[in-house]
Amino acid sequence: MQKKTKSPTAKGRQKKPKELTPLDRLKLEIAQELGLAEKIARSGWAELTAAESGRLGGILNRRLKELKLAIGPKGTLIPTAKS
Repeated sequence: MQKKTKSPTAKGRQKKPKELTPLDRLKLEIAQELGLAEKIARSGWAELTAAESGRLGGILNRRLKELKLAIGPKGTLIPTAKS
């Protein structure tokens, strides 16, 4: 029986840091305002409670409306036509 070799994506190989989209930057800005930035950096977005996630999403939605922006493809922010 042959031993399997590790693929290039196997554990131990460092991933390239993902470039932040404008949406990611806005979410992180709001998370910092709510005091959640350290928790996200330590444990990731998946570790937020439903209440924390909902609060962040609500503020994000309100901020996007205030800035007259919408979420476009791949996390881009696009102007809305509403006045």
